[in-house]
Amino acid sequence: MKSRFAAPLLAFAAVIALLAAGLALKPHELPSPFIGKPAPPFTLPRLLAPEETFSVSQMKGNVWMLNVWASWCAACRDEHPLLNRLAQRGMRIVGLNYKDDPEDAANWLRRFGNPYSHIPRDAGGDVGIEYGVYGVPETYLIDGDGVIRFKQVGPLTADALRRKLLPAIEKLRGEKS
Repeated sequence: MKSRFAAPLLAFAAVIALLAAGLALKPHELPSPFIGKPAPPFTLPRLLAPEETFSVSQMKGNVWMLNVWASWCAACRDEHPLLNRLAQRGMRIVGLNYKDDPEDAANWLRRFGNPYSHIPRDAGGDVGIEYGVYGVPETYLIDGDGVIRFKQVGPLTADALRRKLLPAIEKLRGEKS
């Protein structure tokens, strides 16, 4: 009689333990297989000047960020003031416009400001796939040799900026000089 109740009770306890473990995970801190590896190369048309292109090779020798964003992304709006402040402090930010309508994206930038030094347009999302994008926004910190040093899944927060990204930027800039 006891074993008849023990098996379902143990199964229920196992499910509860798995759910509790899942709640402790932080999806914006997912380990990335790209950390320490070269940023995938790409050449794409520019959002605001489609007759011109942007290539990752143009950033060689610079510490820079790749921010994957879209006008339809609510979380992108949340992080945008931080990106504007970073750009004002001299950070080079490339804004990979992801699966977006070009007119909507241009209007969005006029409304919220443009922190990007370059804005390549990833209309089909192929470059996003190469970078392992889970969803927008995502941000990568890339060193002067073109190696990915940091990845933020989800919007940048003031805490993530203060605790992780700014120290990583300063370290890379210090190594460069």
